[in-house]
Amino acid sequence: VERLGRYSKTMEAGLHLLIPFVDRVRASVDLREQVVSFPPQPVITSDNLVVSIDTVIYFQVTEPKAAVYEIANYIQGIEQLTVTTLRNVVGSMDLEQTLTSRDQINGQLRGVLDEATGRWGVRVNRVELKSIDPPASVQGSMEQQMRAERDRRAAILTAEGVKQSQILTAEGEKQAAILRAEGAAQAAILTAEGESRAILQVFDAVHRGDADPKLLAYQYLQMLPKVAASPSNKMWFLPAELSGALGVVAKAFGGSGADSEPSARPAGTSPLDEGELPEVTLTDPKVALAEARRESAAATADATSAGVFSGAPFDPSAEAGQRPGGSAVPPTGPVLPPAPDQV
Repeated sequence: VERLGRYSKTMEAGLHLLIPFVDRVRASVDLREQVVSFPPQPVITSDNLVVSIDTVIYFQVTEPKAAVYEIANYIQGIEQLTVTTLRNVVGSMDLEQTLTSRDQINGQLRGVLDEATGRWGVRVNRVELKSIDPPASVQGSMEQQMRAERDRRAAILTAEGVKQSQILTAEGEKQAAILRAEGAAQAAILTAEGESRAILQVFDAVHRGDADPKLLAYQYLQMLPKVAASPSNKMWFLPAELSGALGVVAKAFGGSGADSEPSARPAGTSPLDEGELPEVTLTDPKVALAEARRESAAATADATSAGVFSGAPFDPSAEAGQRPGGSAVPPTGPVLPPAPDQV
């Protein structure tokens, strides 16, 4: 309140008496906290990019007399002081720091404004940046960068998922392969044990039953055509004991006795020394034995007849290679060297 144009007193809320034409109310000041939003201001960053920043200030008048007499319009003063302080603070930062350092900018603005407006009787409580708008070209680049970053993170997450999936799949295949191998090993062991037991049982049964040689010889003869029946066989190799096996077969089917005994060969001789190779036939042993007996009887008769005509009768008991009467026959062919077992 002014009296005669000079400050008189500050009246609080309530009933007061004023002298007309002497006392005058200079200004009514609101002591509540006030909020002022300033229009966006262009600010240049340290990397020479122009950004538009919109600020909001929360302040309160603490000394009405100073707010009225120390400054003509404290709201306008706060606005201009905010713009200059904001340009100083943001001018020392690049665009990325400006976008990510809102709290730092708010704190610096509040400190500078509170110190400057203190003598005006105004206290700045808070300063907030509503928006920071970079240029349109920079916004496009930032959007592309953000899309690329999101794509990169998505690719990383996808790769991690595929990696974990492949690891789990490989672990499952590993366990399955181990189980299959263990099963195959158990099956092979059980199969081998079964075959071993079967062979032992057959072997015991054969030895306990005293198998008939005729039956074994018959089964041996049945297996020979099966061996030669394969279409892939181009050459047959018969075992060295085939002659002995056939002798067993002939003995089994022809019976035992003097007729079934093989002819004795002089010691130290072999079929090669006699100039002939033994021939193996699969004819019936009984038929072969009968033919051999007939040929032997015919040869004996021929020799007897020849001895009668020559005057020296043939003696069947004489040794082979001797003339009738015991004289040795001189060799007519080349003399062969003795066999290795006679040296």
